Amino acid sequence: MTEIEEMYRASLARWGVEAQYDQAVEECAELIAALKHFKRDRIGEEQVVAELADVTLMIGQLTWMLGEERVQRAIEEKLVKLRRLLESE
Repeated sequence: MTEIEEMYRASLARWGVEAQYDQAVEECAELIAALKHFKRDRIGEEQVVAELADVTLMIGQLTWMLGEERVQRAIEEKLVKLRRLLESE
């Protein structure tokens, strides 16, 4: 188990599944707010990057929780759809 996987496991053991889902939602909401503020020049890129890092960590944890292979398959399917959209325009 990698160091980050160990942290994911420890987080899950400490706070539980539901709390991790809630945390992921909260981090996504903070990124949304940061992007809106950034568009209006109310915050700088570094604050957006910080929120993006939080979301990236939560996506990593959710991916680990739900199964990396499953998520990778879904990503590949989405990329096929995107490729088709780009080619059709």
